[in-house]
Amino acid sequence: QVRLVESGGGLVQAGGSLRLSCAASGLTFSIYTMGWFRLAPGKEREFVAAISWTGSLTSYTDSVKGRFTISRDNAKHTLYLQMNSLKPEDTAVYYCAAYKSAYSYQGTKRLDFGSWGQGTQVTVSS
Repeated sequence: QVRLVESGGGLVQAGGSLRLSCAASGLTFSIYTMGWFRLAPGKEREFVAAISWTGSLTSYTDSVKGRFTISRDNAKHTLYLQMNSLKPEDTAVYYCAAYKSAYSYQGTKRLDFGSWGQGTQVTVSS
């Protein structure tokens, strides 16, 4: 059974930084594209960033480009999201997700991902 556990969320002032982690188990982590999504109050869950199984390809939603960095450590089965220059509009629950198919990176839609964590709250105060 796939298990994804996020950590690292919290309360931070605007302009500050946080590093989210996602510990994965129950899957061969190194062969799956991974991603981060977020859900803000009153909004739909949106894509934030994704990284291919080797780490050679990444993609970001426009609003976080230049501020957020996705990375992975396949030896530790862990996904990361470094978030810098945080803004109040980044406030959301952040979810880690694993792609449905191994050795695949064809899109960043929610339906491309098959396993989800429980989420970690990030709150950015102004």
